[in-house]
Amino acid sequence: MTAIKELKAVARPRAGKGAARAERRAGRVPAVIYGEKQEPVTISLNFIEINKVIYAGHFLTTLFEIDVDGTKHRVIPRDYQLDVVKDFPLHVDFLRVSKGATVTVEVPVHFVKQEASPALKAGGTLNVVAHAVELECPAEAIPAAVEVDLTGAGYGDSFHLSSLKLPAGVTWAGHGDDTLATIVAPVGAEEPAAEASEG
Repeated sequence: MTAIKELKAVARPRAGKGAARAERRAGRVPAVIYGEKQEPVTISLNFIEINKVIYAGHFLTTLFEIDVDGTKHRVIPRDYQLDVVKDFPLHVDFLRVSKGATVTVEVPVHFVKQEASPALKAGGTLNVVAHAVELECPAEAIPAAVEVDLTGAGYGDSFHLSSLKLPAGVTWAGHGDDTLATIVAPVGAEEPAAEASEG
């Protein structure tokens, strides 16, 4: 079960660039809550709090309960905008999520037990094709990551979406059986074998 984190916000009656700039000058980050066929709610968040939450990791896969002046909204972040120079948050979009709803999220791929791969131990390279994958999952059960076990992996081995076991109720949102990674031999490793086959 995904833990729901709490955020406090205040309603922001005015929308637009001028109002957003005024919020930022006051140490707050403008945001909007939308979805579920309800009117969007413009809000602002405490800069220090939202900055810390974004940089803690897994922000876009975390379920939040936002308290807007006493009214609570269950949401998941859909997007956020950072300042291109200073990397601090400028704006956040939240999507309302009802209980039992399914959401599409992007989660990281972790390649584990690399030390148990003979090819990697012998100098091979793990060529990562996908660092993240899109999943359809219950909002209350978003996995932190999916894992690819590299135990016993040899040169030329490739790892695909279909080879991974997903938690109950979670399915792939992508198209087809995408390749996540391949193991490539060191440049000089293939030459002796090629010479032997020629002679």
